Amino acid sequence: MSELFENLDRLRNAEGKVAVATLVNTRGTTPRKEGAKMLVGEDGRVLGSVTIGGCVDAQVIEESASVLAAHKPRLLELNLGDEDAWEIGLTCGGTIEVFVEPVDFREASDETLRLYERLRKHADGGGRGALLTRLDPPDNGAKLLVLDTGEREGGLGSAALDERSTSETQGLLRAGKSTTLTVDGTRIFAEVFAPPSIMLIVGAGHVSMPLTSLARIVGFKTIVIDGRPRFATRERFPDVDELKIGIPSELVREVPLVPTTALVLVAHDYKYDLPVLKHALQTPVGYIGLLGSSRRGKAILDLLREDGVAEDLLTRVRVPIGLDLGAQAAPEIALAVLAEVLAVQRGATCLPISEKVRKGIK
Repeated sequence: MSELFENLDRLRNAEGKVAVATLVNTRGTTPRKEGAKMLVGEDGRVLGSVTIGGCVDAQVIEESASVLAAHKPRLLELNLGDEDAWEIGLTCGGTIEVFVEPVDFREASDETLRLYERLRKHADGGGRGALLTRLDPPDNGAKLLVLDTGEREGGLGSAALDERSTSETQGLLRAGKSTTLTVDGTRIFAEVFAPPSIMLIVGAGHVSMPLTSLARIVGFKTIVIDGRPRFATRERFPDVDELKIGIPSELVREVPLVPTTALVLVAHDYKYDLPVLKHALQTPVGYIGLLGSSRRGKAILDLLREDGVAEDLLTRVRVPIGLDLGAQAAPEIALAVLAEVLAVQRGATCLPISEKVRKGIK
């Protein structure tokens, strides 16, 4: 989601119009999921991708020019031969569908742009929403915005279709999943927007600096907490979203520790670690990682155990932190931590992809 908005901002002052291409349907396994986007400017700038590059993206870029010229949306059905399919990650020839629609930055009334901006504001405030786009004529491109507050805006062509589509979208909002639906015989792409996952880092040390930069690249909202103003500075953390200076055990209570939040403790200080962990273990926070050796981790867990923290809760603390990448320098450690966070959030195997394929694991 953040990538889309960042790319729109980048093109806003550079292009008058852009074609927004969205992957809305795939048959088979592909590295890009429904909702992947590519923006093609009328002057030729290209940001993002609907696959992983190559001939498929090149074909979408070519078709985008005609969409911009006619200022009408189009649903592209791209039939792939075996060679093309392998190039984008499909195991054999198949079909993908890409919806391409024009956006005019010069028109204040451009509905697509206006609804995206409203979604951005709603998600930044912690809300969820879905932008429903009709794929079938005669009203292909018509949009209905559905927010988790119950508010709606726009329409798909009929009141009955709006009602049924809104009902079908509720489960997608909870799951945070974008997909193409068929409602009353009409195909509709439901693009779900949710607040960015939070990476909460306690400790403004040498690992925290590259970790905030890497986490932001992959879409996390980053928050760094430290009690030392000398370390928690914008000069050291130019990419961080929020810097909080004060007592970590108090400041951490201001951040929603929910399943999509990752808590990373890198202060290497008992005064920080123990009270923060004791609080976090009583919440549904999705990831808890502690920087340090096995020996140090055991000592902290023993102290928590003596303080009455239940054994099943202590197993949630990952220490030593990160995946085994042979990391040594701070940026390498940060990469190992981020890799583990992503793997935990997505229920991944942490296996090399080549080994996963050999074992037939999906």
